[in-house]
Amino acid sequence: MKRVLYFIAWGLGLLVTFIIAVNMIFHVATRPYIYASAADAPSAQVALIPGAAILANGKPSPIFIDRVDTAIELYKAGKVSKILVSGDNSTLSHNEVNPVRLYLLSKGIPDADIFLDHAGFDTYSTMYRARDIFGVSSVLITTQSFHLPRAVFIARRLGIQAYGVNTDVGHILFHNYFREVFSDEKAAFDLFFHTRPKFLGDTIPITGDGRNYP
Repeated sequence: MKRVLYFIAWGLGLLVTFIIAVNMIFHVATRPYIYASAADAPSAQVALIPGAAILANGKPSPIFIDRVDTAIELYKAGKVSKILVSGDNSTLSHNEVNPVRLYLLSKGIPDADIFLDHAGFDTYSTMYRARDIFGVSSVLITTQSFHLPRAVFIARRLGIQAYGVNTDVGHILFHNYFREVFSDEKAAFDLFFHTRPKFLGDTIPITGDGRNYP
């Protein structure tokens, strides 16, 4: 029994060490590429909005709106020429991207400059598809501080010139940070094993007209 307990403790110790190491690597490696505000960010080809929750009334959650508003700020400042909205649209009843498109239109963003990725089921898929489907070469990722290190790390490891823009405005909950701890490990495995997203498909050039790709 003591031997079994020893191996369990040893295994748990290795797991904790791995989790801490991955999280530290993500944070340290991406720190130079993360900006506190849209005003501080450099210019890039695209503002990428990672998916988030949609409310019961079909509207984007406050966290999602914070991401979208920052992308709008970047677009109107001339720092990006296109906006790519990524999210989970795996069923007819769950659509994270179309409500954001309507919000962007209501804020004066031209339809031609809005692109939707309906198969951004997680951050890794979002960045992979941004590169392989939409042909994105440089990007400003608009998301919260708990998510930025992972998003920027994945994108840069996939060869995208990626920067992050912090969208924290007080809508973050503790579980957002807690969940991120384990999401980092999944991302590390995806990168190590060169995982292919569940869906790829035909290319949608980000340099084109978003109205051609609903």
